[in-house]
Amino acid sequence: MSDPRITPVNARVAAAHLPGAAPNLRRVTPEPLRVTRPVVDLLRAPGGARDRQLLWGEAVDRYEDHQGISFVQARRDGYVGYLSSDALGPERAATHWVSAPATHAYAAADIKSPDRHMLSFGSRLTALSETEKFIETDAGFVPRAHLHPINGRLDDPVAVAELFIGTPYLWGGNSRSGIDCSGLVQAALLACAHPCPGDTDMQETEVGHRANESPQRGDLLFWKGHVALVVDVDTILHANAFHMAVSYEPMRAAIARIQDQGDGAVTAHKRL
Repeated sequence: MSDPRITPVNARVAAAHLPGAAPNLRRVTPEPLRVTRPVVDLLRAPGGARDRQLLWGEAVDRYEDHQGISFVQARRDGYVGYLSSDALGPERAATHWVSAPATHAYAAADIKSPDRHMLSFGSRLTALSETEKFIETDAGFVPRAHLHPINGRLDDPVAVAELFIGTPYLWGGNSRSGIDCSGLVQAALLACAHPCPGDTDMQETEVGHRANESPQRGDLLFWKGHVALVVDVDTILHANAFHMAVSYEPMRAAIARIQDQGDGAVTAHKRL
């Protein structure tokens, strides 16, 4: 059975490429669009629970616009869901991405000008013009120091995750304003050009290979419904509801705590 989290089909439409979709469904070729809000919730159902979040400039394929709600599939990881149609705009090729934990987009190339948006790490932007210290983008003027060229990648997922230290824990969150364990791992891995799905069970199955050696920097430890990055042989880094934030934690203490609270033992140790 297809995973509904990554299968573009609902009660009315199905992606044209899907085999075996119910004959009563309208078969649809998607419309390519992009997110035009700093952060938008990707909902399980219209008006329902948040499954994930999408950031400014992220590409989506829209399969339906029904009563002002769009049914979309995110290109970064294939996750499907619903969001407000007014959070989407025409597709536009991104030229840069936000590599600072967060930044502001200003009305002019001047830090004293009004700030239009707060943009999170990973937001994708299109350059319109450049000055010495700013790049004018589709969101506004963003400091050069906070941007990487679209193909520029980082090389240490742990260092990326450390940018989020202190970020409040948010179930389904994917931004500097709030993030969960799988969102943190996904942000870290995608920034380093490692494909990564959105949820922990998918990550445990699809990311890296099982490691039998002692944990080392950059490894992933999985529990049922949770994931952490290994900082060193004694320390992990994770977004967690115990601290309600992205935080370091002694590895052995975390393993014992998680088991004692009834969430079980480590289910996998993976290496990229």
